[in-house]
Amino acid sequence: MNRYPLWKYILILATVLVGLLYTAPNYFVDSPALQVTTSKATVKVNSDTATRVAEALKRDGIPADAVGLEGSGDSASVRARFATPDIQFKAKAALERDLNRDPADPDYIVTVNLVKNTPAWMQAINAKPLNLGLDLRGGVHFLLQVDAKAVEETRIKGVLSSVRSELRDKNIRHAGIDRVGNNVEIKFRDEATRTQARNVLAAQNADLAFSDAADGSDLKLVVTLKPAALQRVVEEGVKQNISALSKRINELGVSEPVIQQQGRDRIVVQLPGVQDVAHAKDIIGRTATLEFRVTDDTVTPGTELSAAIPLNSELFTEGAGAPVVVSKDVLVSGDSVINAVAGFDQNQRPAVNIELNADGGRKMRAMTRERVGKRMATLLKEKGKYNVLQVATIQSEFGSNFQTTGMASPQAAAELALLLRSGALSAPMEFVEERVVGPQLGAENIAKGLHSTLWGFVAIAIFMVIYYQLFGFFSVVALACNLLFLLALLSMLGATLTLPGIAAIALALGMAIDANVLINERIREELRAGNTPQAAISAGFSHAWATILDSNVTTLIVGLALLVFGSGAVRGFAVVHCLGILTSMFSAVFLSRGVVNLWYGRKKKLGKIAIGTVWNADAAAAKAAVKKG
Repeated sequence: MNRYPLWKYILILATVLVGLLYTAPNYFVDSPALQVTTSKATVKVNSDTATRVAEALKRDGIPADAVGLEGSGDSASVRARFATPDIQFKAKAALERDLNRDPADPDYIVTVNLVKNTPAWMQAINAKPLNLGLDLRGGVHFLLQVDAKAVEETRIKGVLSSVRSELRDKNIRHAGIDRVGNNVEIKFRDEATRTQARNVLAAQNADLAFSDAADGSDLKLVVTLKPAALQRVVEEGVKQNISALSKRINELGVSEPVIQQQGRDRIVVQLPGVQDVAHAKDIIGRTATLEFRVTDDTVTPGTELSAAIPLNSELFTEGAGAPVVVSKDVLVSGDSVINAVAGFDQNQRPAVNIELNADGGRKMRAMTRERVGKRMATLLKEKGKYNVLQVATIQSEFGSNFQTTGMASPQAAAELALLLRSGALSAPMEFVEERVVGPQLGAENIAKGLHSTLWGFVAIAIFMVIYYQLFGFFSVVALACNLLFLLALLSMLGATLTLPGIAAIALALGMAIDANVLINERIREELRAGNTPQAAISAGFSHAWATILDSNVTTLIVGLALLVFGSGAVRGFAVVHCLGILTSMFSAVFLSRGVVNLWYGRKKKLGKIAIGTVWNADAAAAKAAVKKG
């Protein structure tokens, strides 16, 4: 009656072993570390660099647990491990002083980091420690507001440009194209031409809506973006910004960052372990990108400030290459850049070596082939303003690989290369919230969270053993396994544990023990009804299951709602909460019954079970009547 087949015991044993395996990495504490990387294309990181780092630390009397070279080629870096954060920060100051001859133009970048001490064989099977959130590890938190209007403005400008080029390519004559608000108005002389233009534009872009209007003798075609298209443009803009931010932060070497959308047009960025808020804000918020444009040959060089500017050209007066008159049409932008490395040109001036994708390379090659001996301008666009980096004469045809100069310093070249590699932000963003959590506060939060969960578990265990005796002990075993499974699942999924997540773990323990209380009380009821112990155990687990399932499913629905609609701390709580419900249903019912069956199942003549006092109302009343008589 109360016996599991062998495969169920094997399943329980396997899940416990897997839980132990994937929870074990959390006992390997991360070591404070420093990562040394190059800031210049001409400076390489190799084994000699590792030797220099080790010698510099030894010379300054700073003990390092290990110093070694990691990676190869352009991705090579030197990593040094230390015993405490205090030693780590002393070493950072020493290495920045010893490795860089000129602090204003550093050869190497020294960043603070943490190194996992998990054995390699565990990492090979993806057994990694829990990722700790900002409130547990310390770092910086930013909430950014994406300028949705700027995204829409860019898209509408794109519609205006595409309408012009499409009508020009199809040789459709018009009497003028103007932008009025969010609409593009095209004037025509006759109805047939207007109809032809509408058909051509509608075939090219399904996001456009068209309406007819009149202006005196002219016929107008009003072109506007559909509301759904505008909404999609904003959503795609936020996603592009998230992608660009992810690449930028990865370039900074920040481990386990959190970058996620909040609401329609907000982005949350959390950088654990980062304390330099100013530098982080500068890299995250910059919207710089390059534009390559051809110069207007109708304007004589040197007369730009006094000359009449042609309709399809514009004048720029800022930067080393200014003043210059260039075409409004962008030949190639930063979106076409697939790699950018800071370096120096033949005159040892700061430069950026650029590699374009196939489409950008094709456009550049076609343009340079036709304009040998003529000029091309390189513009840096940042925060809505243009800076002319250089105006160069095209000496020969080139395509995907070339070099641009005009940066004020090697550091500026390195930052521009970083921004080009990561991609341009599709829209400017505003910092609406920033918060710094110190590492000491994070350690205190971890200690408080662990202590509250531990003492909560101990209190539950003491109560269950006193009140339900041996069955209480079985419940405690199941509860411990539930905690094990929950931590293992979080580690396997790569979830980030936050302070609300620790609260969800404590809540999961309370909810898991509720199921065992229901089962134990149901077994007591069966015993009071006169059933044998074996029958009471079987009926108790069977009848309590429906109640446990109903209560957990309804709670799971609420947890899923928090997971879908919540963000930040609420979402972190919901993840642990939902996983805790699933693990508690497995451990409280399946695993606890396996332990009970293993203990009592093989006893054929079972006269009594240790489940505490089985109070019987009728027996108590009869006993009271006997005493009274």
